[in-house]
Amino acid sequence: MPPMISIRPARAADGARLLDIWRCAVDATHDFLDPADRQAIDAEVSGFLPQSPAWLATDADDRAVGFMLIDGTHMDALFIDPAWHGKGVGRALVDHGLALHPAMTTDVNEQNEGAVTFYERMGFARTGRSERDGQGRPYPLLHLRHAPEAAR
Repeated sequence: MPPMISIRPARAADGARLLDIWRCAVDATHDFLDPADRQAIDAEVSGFLPQSPAWLATDADDRAVGFMLIDGTHMDALFIDPAWHGKGVGRALVDHGLALHPAMTTDVNEQNEGAVTFYERMGFARTGRSERDGQGRPYPLLHLRHAPEAAR
């Protein structure tokens, strides 16, 4: 784990920070989104994310700097505050998720090349592709499963 990072379950008081992290991370990494779609997705996420059972990565002051959502063995979301990109926060969260679910799966937007590279380095292998995202929007998804032998 990176220095001064802890992993803990989200609490009700963390909801606004989860949305802030999500918005900042999407703005930094999802430049392929149509502005109208970005706005619609924000409205959807605002309706559920603050109450979601997330795992948080927190700094030394217990401020959330990233989060992960897991449903069963599927990682539904991984978002890191852009100020913390490249500092091991995503790796710490994924390692935590893999400790809970070694055969974890996830989906990633194909256009988010940085995320695709990250997951492949973490040992995820492509298992399929969809032309549209989970809401039917024209943003292709890559389906991934953790396969340690695939790690580079």
